[in-house]
Amino acid sequence: MSDHSLVVSPAALKAFIVSVFDRWGTPPMIADLTADLMVRTDLRGVDSHGVGMLPTYHRWFRRGWIVPTAEPKIVRDETTTAVVDGQQAFGHYTSTLAMELAIAKARVHGVGFVTCRNSNHYGAAANYSMMALAQDMVGISLTNSGPAVVPTYGRQAMLGTNPISVAAPAGGECPFVLDMATSTVAIGKLSVALRWGKPIPPGWALDREGLPTTDPTVAYQTRHLTPLGATRELGGHKGYGLAVMVDILAGVLAGATFVDARRRDPDPVRADIGHFFGAIDIARFRDLAAFKADMDDLLRALKQSPKAEGQDRIYVAGEPEWESEQRRRRDGIPLAPLLVGQLREVSAETGAPFTLGV
Repeated sequence: MSDHSLVVSPAALKAFIVSVFDRWGTPPMIADLTADLMVRTDLRGVDSHGVGMLPTYHRWFRRGWIVPTAEPKIVRDETTTAVVDGQQAFGHYTSTLAMELAIAKARVHGVGFVTCRNSNHYGAAANYSMMALAQDMVGISLTNSGPAVVPTYGRQAMLGTNPISVAAPAGGECPFVLDMATSTVAIGKLSVALRWGKPIPPGWALDREGLPTTDPTVAYQTRHLTPLGATRELGGHKGYGLAVMVDILAGVLAGATFVDARRRDPDPVRADIGHFFGAIDIARFRDLAAFKADMDDLLRALKQSPKAEGQDRIYVAGEPEWESEQRRRRDGIPLAPLLVGQLREVSAETGAPFTLGV
């Protein structure tokens, strides 16, 4: 970590984000919810999807893609399923309402599935799958996004990074919280590399000729990420298949835009991002206490298994993020110098006071 990073408290960061949203005319409840999820994402160490997205959201707001005062609308409601039109509201707000609806349905019927269309970027996928944990449920969160991933054997970005998140509670162990892009790396990781002036590993992205590049600037400009696995020989076709699966559930099934629609409309008037949420009531399948005990056994068995030479620990999904949250709540959230400069620009453009590091 650079010695020149600006370390801020979670409260100060949230207050700054809320002040920007206020200048956009965002209702206080929506501003507070969205800022809270963005800060929580930074606390969990997912720096690509927290306040680092604010400059992008500002561009989308000026373009008319984000409508801060919009209220999502339930356009179809069945026993275990529903469809939500985000009305171009903040993706965080739309997704929170949709996941709450999925959980409510699961509480009554055992399972609940909700799709969203006409939404926006919703930040970290785990924010919504984790909502099910407090209800002793398994949570599922999927979203598509703008083209940034090249299909296996291709050289044109056709798919989004299309993340998948699944959260499941345990007993004494930390809950299992998977949050992964279906690309080799999330597009936000390129932003993080740019902020810190670091090269990216080979295999993350391709240049305009379809050749591997380690230059984050080239990678960010071309937006030619590889699917999870990178090459066919290393299993890239599996990441490619998972990305298509997400586009089917969060795009085609939801009635949102998907890869082919984006190619036909190179200058869309709205983001029209699609999401898919699910909640599963564990007690409908087996005794809850027994499930949590078995989850503890599963997670402990993985962590206690033999370690590779030179390694002293095996993690399970969600542990690094949980530990980051505890550490950053205590020590603060580091912001790269480039990001600080971008946030100053947002401050100047909106008239929101720059209160970070003051």
